[in-house]
Amino acid sequence: MGKLSAAITAVGGYVPKFVLTNKMLEGMVETNDEWITTRTGIKERRILKPEEGSGSSYLAIKAVENLLSKKNIDPKDIDLVIVATATPDSMVASTAAFVASEIGATNAFAYDLLAACSSFLFGMSTAASFIEAGRYKKVLLIGADKMSSIIDYTDRTTCIIFGDGAGAVLFEPNEEGLGLQDAYLRADGSGRPFLGMDAGGSLLPASEETVKNKQHFIYQDGKTVFKFAVSNMAEVAETIMVRNNLAHTDVSWLVPHQANKRIIDATAKRMGLESTKVMMNIQRYGNTTSATLPLLLNDYEHQLKKGDNLVFAAFGGGFTWGSIYLKWAYN
Repeated sequence: MGKLSAAITAVGGYVPKFVLTNKMLEGMVETNDEWITTRTGIKERRILKPEEGSGSSYLAIKAVENLLSKKNIDPKDIDLVIVATATPDSMVASTAAFVASEIGATNAFAYDLLAACSSFLFGMSTAASFIEAGRYKKVLLIGADKMSSIIDYTDRTTCIIFGDGAGAVLFEPNEEGLGLQDAYLRADGSGRPFLGMDAGGSLLPASEETVKNKQHFIYQDGKTVFKFAVSNMAEVAETIMVRNNLAHTDVSWLVPHQANKRIIDATAKRMGLESTKVMMNIQRYGNTTSATLPLLLNDYEHQLKKGDNLVFAAFGGGFTWGSIYLKWAYN
């Protein structure tokens, strides 16, 4: 019997039907398509409208349904459901618990994981640890965010960037040496003032004043966040390569958080990778926060081959960031 590792054995994804284009944003804020595309790489993003569904749980459930249908899995066999999200349905009741019940995972326990845009990356390490410990055989990790619920569509610094979506992966035991190989995860709480949402938590509870002051919307200091993200995402991706003796020719794919095309390009350059090895869908979805990494896997699934070396990298508010090295487990 080989050493037990945690491999991704199935993926699924979902994005809402409504498409918010750069042209539409031109009529909402002072911007234009060229300005947005040049600075972010984004052309459009998906928005969940009330007539389609409500909450991050809706997106998560749809992504899981897509995964289950492709893999033909009985949800009762799932041991654990983790929902990585920055926009839970409720600040108290677990979104993951609701999702597990709705998909029929009646034998699973469930909880939410919050680390801003790094939530799914951190969730990968968490899910893999449960598998590697031999305690569970099927762990469902979902990245889902309805970012439109915390966006001020009169704020040009944020409304052009974010979109809604969800992706899901299933982790299972592997004895072939495939799956998650290494994780290098970081955090620095001094970054909290530069990217976040002031009100709605225990630090600043909701009040008439916080609503009036628009403190329930996300904000960011764009220049500071960009500077930190560029340097740190590139650094951790390079570190994971050095720690695992990976040359740029050994890396099959970079799976980067879709925050900004310039950040993605800088990370790929630091790793010595050509653009053909970089997964990217930011032009279609924008930054879907916790959903960017699984949505990439879902979009590129048909191009992945068993044994491919994947390097994941993400950066999020707080600050949180990190990189993961994973060997793909199926064709």
